[in-house]
Amino acid sequence: MKGRLEVICGPMFSGKTEELARRVRRHLIAKQTVKAYKPSIDNRYGARSEIVSHIGNTVPATTVDTRYTDNIYLLSRSFDIAAIDEVQFFDSGIVKNIKNLVDEGIIVIVSGLDQDFRGDPFGHMPELLAMADMVVKLKAVCNSCGADANMTQRLIDGKPAPYSGDTILVGAKDSYEARCRNCHERG
Repeated sequence: MKGRLEVICGPMFSGKTEELARRVRRHLIAKQTVKAYKPSIDNRYGARSEIVSHIGNTVPATTVDTRYTDNIYLLSRSFDIAAIDEVQFFDSGIVKNIKNLVDEGIIVIVSGLDQDFRGDPFGHMPELLAMADMVVKLKAVCNSCGADANMTQRLIDGKPAPYSGDTILVGAKDSYEARCRNCHERG
């Protein structure tokens, strides 16, 4: 089996984690070994050892400190598939470790936000998108007008967050909405 990198991206509430879980389930049905990971900062659904989609579907996962991506490489080498949720939160070592896994014949499936709340490229997603053998860009439904949404709007007290806000703030519907390009405000 040859390695490859599959990237699932899009705004919040577009079904990225659900698509990652669907792909993991398919590989398990095919009797392939799968190791899944989530970043330790993703505590939206408690300190669970699972990847959890917004609709509640789960995949057993190892929680990894975002600064120690070598652990993902070391733990994945004996598996057929490595699945990584919220890949944008990991440090720069994630790119090298994913490349090494793919070079060793492992299928790596990642999901993450391709843009931050400002509409700028998020973390190492541009590098991963450039390396990808397959890219799936999902869309959500704009919470303002109902059109296809390809952006994430951060909210503070119901209003767009300022542009100068921190890039990383883990949250869900309490802090974010999906927006189309016309309804998105850069803050």
